[in-house]
Amino acid sequence: MIRVAIVDDKMNNRRIIADKLTRHPDFIVSFQAVNGDDFLNQMRDLKKEKLPHIVLMDLEMPETDGVSAIGTGSALYPDTKFVVLTIFDDDDKIFRAIRAGACGYLLKEESGEVITEMLLSLWEGGAGPISPSIAYKILQIIQQQSAPKNEKEKTDLIFQLSDREMEILQLLCEGLEYKEIGSRLFISANTVKKHCISIYQKLHVNSKAQALRIAFTKGLF
Repeated sequence: MIRVAIVDDKMNNRRIIADKLTRHPDFIVSFQAVNGDDFLNQMRDLKKEKLPHIVLMDLEMPETDGVSAIGTGSALYPDTKFVVLTIFDDDDKIFRAIRAGACGYLLKEESGEVITEMLLSLWEGGAGPISPSIAYKILQIIQQQSAPKNEKEKTDLIFQLSDREMEILQLLCEGLEYKEIGSRLFISANTVKKHCISIYQKLHVNSKAQALRIAFTKGLF
């Protein structure tokens, strides 16, 4: 079972998220917390083998907000994956959360099926879950702010990836998920996931957000 903690200051939000998760047989809710302080206190009280595998973290909360909790939590519990689950999609919050240690950024408007599928991909293959609209926003920001430093650096990076991996990376940049990429390329979603793991390893990153940042910083697309 994949243990998930839910951190959100609104009880109704926690209930809805928990309901979305527990409809899937692979997930169990370890605990719920009302803010960052409550989350960290509950984590301290748990034995290591009971710690959540994934934490779904809201951003705007009283006392200790989500970004601060992610920063502290990722340092104290490196084996736990932190995923933002919020209604906010503004640029500053996205990058503050990623810099703090979040490996994914999902919007609460996503369906339960999408959330559980993305969290399964994170658990099974390390693919950081990002809502398509957030991925597109990240790429727009990076395109506006970054440019390849030189042609040699750009070329060196390109040759690290196979043609298929470059093709998949480009589709990730377009905001497509594993199933959509598989359908586009006539391969299985599982094969896409394996290619993504290889891409992350070659680029020396551990999340989709970091891979997308490199793709556009280096001017690959």
